[in-house]
Amino acid sequence: MNIDFLATVAVIAPEPISSRNLYVETLGLPLQGEGDGYYHSEEIAGCKSFGIWPLSQAAQACFGTDQWPDGRPVPQVSIEFDVDAAAAVAPAARELEQAGHELLHGAREEPWGQTVARLQSPEGAIIGISYAPVLHS
Repeated sequence: MNIDFLATVAVIAPEPISSRNLYVETLGLPLQGEGDGYYHSEEIAGCKSFGIWPLSQAAQACFGTDQWPDGRPVPQVSIEFDVDAAAAVAPAARELEQAGHELLHGAREEPWGQTVARLQSPEGAIIGISYAPVLHS
């Protein structure tokens, strides 16, 4: 697998309003809201995209339910690494599985055009191998 760059870092927030207060109101980060609790910015130097991702949305993206499953560490961060093409995500996911890593879900295209496969790291982080066209110039 050939990682092009670190694409996204998002804190996973069980209480998105509290996290928004810290990152937007106190730290002054230029995060824009989606109206559903997800805030993000592509305007912070050194990071392609930084966000606040509600835990319920992370659970929905990984498991199709608003509740994070019992028996799994509750993630505190999501980190996504981009590959050079959407077609490279599925082979990267297979490579992860062949190396003994359990995927939360295989490669799939999200409604906003990102192709992503996710796993949970030993530390509990959600790790994505993705291709987000908007982040490639």
